[in-house]
Parts: sequence; C-alpha cells; structure tokens
Amino acid sequence: MKTRLHLDIGCGGQPRNPFGFESLQGVDLSPPPNDPRLHRVNLALQPLPFGDSHFDGVSAYDFLEHMPRVLATPDGLGTRLPFIELMNEVWRVLKPGGVFYASTPVYPSPAAFGDPTHVNFITLATHEYFVRPTLRGAMYGFVGAFRQKAVHLATPTESTLYVPPPSSAWQQWRQALAAWRGRRTHVIWEFEALK
Repeated sequence: MKTRLHLDIGCGGQPRNPFGFESLQGVDLSPPPNDPRLHRVNLALQPLPFGDSHFDGVSAYDFLEHMPRVLATPDGLGTRLPFIELMNEVWRVLKPGGVFYASTPVYPSPAAFGDPTHVNFITLATHEYFVRPTLRGAMYGFVGAFRQKAVHLATPTESTLYVPPPSSAWQQWRQALAAWRGRRTHVIWEFEALK
C-alpha cells in the first residue's frame, strides 16, 4: 500500500494530521529545531518547499487569518497577494483529489479580531474565491481549482483534529442558531484539489 503524505502549514511545534495519514510534515515561520519533519518557511514571502502533487492532504489550523492579503513589492511600485499565492501553493502541492482542511476564526466572531496578528478576515463566503463553479480568485491570480466538500461553522478546541459537517437538517438548524447567537467561532473548509 502506498504511504499517504500530509502537510500541516503554520504548525508550530506540533503538526496536526486530521486524516491520520502515515507520513506527516509541517511548515512554520519558527519551528523547533531538530525535528526533520518540520521546515522553516515564511509563507507570506516564500513558496512551499515541495514538488507538485506531492501530498494527499494539507491542513491549516488557525493559520489563514495570519496570512496578509496584500503586500508591497520590494521596489514599492507594485503589490503581491500572499493569501492568493498561498492558496495556489496549497493546490499545487496537493495530488489530484487531495484534500485541504482548514479551521480559521470567522467574521464577525470576536475570535477573528481579538488577536492583533490577525490580518486576514475570513467570512462564510471567502471559500467561493477558490472553489468551482465560482472561482472568484481567478481575477486575482488564483490558478487552481477546488471542489467544496464541506464549509461549515464550528467551535473547535485545542485538541480538535477534525470537525465533521452537520449531517442532518436538525444539526444544520442547531448550527445556524448557534452561529446567530455568536457561539460558533470558526469556519471549517474541506476542499478537494481538482487537477
């Protein structure tokens, strides 16, 4: 059986593996030293250091909100779009059919605004820039394509690896009510890479 590979971006010292794949690697701005699974990368400025179609899964836990949307180019005469570039990189390193799983604070939850390092505010519609049929990010340079497997609200804990989408109408109604009451802090994305 072929070994399935997973990458956790923004992993800190503890990369997560929501699908339980056999091989796990991580990237972070400041990973602890001496762990060969972890790579130091500034994803606002650098691409992922892996080949095309390398991973079966990629995850991002409480990371996307730290990715700048716009940066000036070094000469100061233009701009770059690091969040779009990151989504291109995630799509690039995923195998066809590979899964991207992300959990991030969602607007208007206070969790989205409380941390002063949060610079990228995600809404319930942000995913439409990266999934078919809308692919709104194409106008900004997004070259990939994902199929939306699930987009839903949740309140994950520190130990939460995977939050399944609501499966029944009752669960969907309870989720909507909890979101309306401000009790859902995060949006969960689960996308399949289309290639």
